[in-house]
Amino acid sequence: MKPETLLRWHRRLVAGAWTYPHHQTGRPPLDQQVQQLIVRLARENPRWGYQRIEGELQRLGVQVSATTIRTMLRRYGLDPAPRRVATTWRAFLRQQAAGIMACDFFTVDTIWLRRLYVLFFIELDTRRVHLAGVTAYPDGAWVAQQARNLLLVIAERGQQLRFLVRDRDAKLTRSFDDVIRSEGADVLVTPVQAPNANAYAECWIRTVRAECLDWLLIHGRGHLEQVLRVYVEHYNGHRPHRALKLEPPDPPAGPTVIGADRPARVHRRDRLSGLTGDVELLTAKAERQGPRRRSGPSAMPGPGSRRRRAGDAGPGRR
Repeated sequence: MKPETLLRWHRRLVAGAWTYPHHQTGRPPLDQQVQQLIVRLARENPRWGYQRIEGELQRLGVQVSATTIRTMLRRYGLDPAPRRVATTWRAFLRQQAAGIMACDFFTVDTIWLRRLYVLFFIELDTRRVHLAGVTAYPDGAWVAQQARNLLLVIAERGQQLRFLVRDRDAKLTRSFDDVIRSEGADVLVTPVQAPNANAYAECWIRTVRAECLDWLLIHGRGHLEQVLRVYVEHYNGHRPHRALKLEPPDPPAGPTVIGADRPARVHRRDRLSGLTGDVELLTAKAERQGPRRRSGPSAMPGPGSRRRRAGDAGPGRR
C-alpha cells in the first residue's frame, strides 16, 4: 500500500465526518403545471411575446417574471419574441365563417304517403342547427315567418347575421329574402344545380337521414316535429364534430371532475327509444339525483309549439 492511498482514505474520512447537509440556494423551480401553461400559451398564440404572456398569466392569478418566461420558452425551442406565422386555410375560413348561415329544405314522406317539408338553418362556424319548422304547405307567408323567427333567436343570443346561403328553391320567395335583408344581411344564392355550393346544409341533411329519419316511420307532422326536435337537441348539445375538435356546437360549461375521492361511472341516456343517445359521466352525488337533464339551446318558435302561426295550417286545414 502506498502512502498516497492512506492519505486519500483519511481525506475521505474527514470529509464524511464534517460534511453538512446541502441546502439548495437561489430561486425555487417553477411548478410543472405553470411551465406547461406557458408553453401552451406560446404555441397556441404565436403572435404573443413573453411580455404579453406575463400579462395574461397575471390575469389568471399566476405571478411569473418576464425573465423566467423568456428562459422557459428558449428551453423549449420557442422564440420569446412575437412570431409572424402564415395563416392556414382552415383558420382563415373559420374566421370568415362567423356570421354566415345556410338554409335548405328537405322532405319526409309519412306512412300515409303524405309529404312534409322541413326548413332548417345551420351556422357555418359553430355547426349549430336551428330547426325552423315542418309543414305540408310551405307557402311564401310561412317561409317569411320562419325567417323572422330566426332573426329573433339570433338576436337573443347576441349574434349578427351577415350572409345567408340558400339554393334556388322556388319555396324561398322574395318575401323571405326581404326579411333577411331587413336586418342588414346579404342573401347569397347558389348557382343552378350546384349542391356543393351549399355543402354544409347538404351534409346535415345526409346526417339527419342516416342517423335518424331512415330508421323511423313518421306518422304525421307532430311526430316529425318531436323527432327532429329531440335529434337537434342531441346534435347541438352532445354529438361530437370533427371540425370542432370532437366538441359539440354547444359544449357543456365545464368538465366533470373525477378522481379517487370522486368516483364516477359512464351513463347513457337514450333518445328516440334508443336510436341514439348521450353518454355522460355521473358522479356519486349526481347518480343519486338521477341523470342530468341538459337544457338545450333556445329553440326557434315553431316546432312543437301549440300556438298556430300564420300560414301553418295551409289551404283546406283551417
